[in-house]
Amino acid sequence: MSEENKEELKTENHTESENLQHEQEEAAELESVAEQAAEPSVEAQVAEWKDKYLRLYADFENFRRQRNAERLELLASAGKDMVVAMLPILDDFERAVKANETSEDLALVKEGFNLIHNKMLRQLEAKGLKAIESNGLPFDVDFHEAVTRFPAPDESMKGKVVDTLEKGYLMNDKVIRYAKVVVGE
Repeated sequence: MSEENKEELKTENHTESENLQHEQEEAAELESVAEQAAEPSVEAQVAEWKDKYLRLYADFENFRRQRNAERLELLASAGKDMVVAMLPILDDFERAVKANETSEDLALVKEGFNLIHNKMLRQLEAKGLKAIESNGLPFDVDFHEAVTRFPAPDESMKGKVVDTLEKGYLMNDKVIRYAKVVVGE
């Protein structure tokens, strides 16, 4: 082999070895980039979790606002059913007042008001209202408010309700007004 061929062969080997080394460096670089792409950086994970948190927080805030709006609407219209149920009774009272202007028969006036009273009581009971029974029963702070104490007419009435000054009421088994009573001592 001639010297020139040897030089050429050396140059080719050197070039091939440089190319091979260059290719290995490129492969290592690509592998590094691929690993970085496969494993998101801490900053990317933080950004992703922050985005998820902000979206969840916004959804919760929207839910809370919607719930509050629904609650306000419900409170505004809560008494509507009761008022609608009471309108026919109001009409009856207006008719009774008008009829009483010209009526001379006291028995008819009393009967009319008793009918209206019973109609109103039935309507309220249908909505869950119930009167608290008090007279003759033991005094109970869960249902009664003692206005005064009075000497009991006999020993059996001590600590019991002697008289009811103002009726108490339950609405769906919850006290909405305590009965004002006189308790025997």
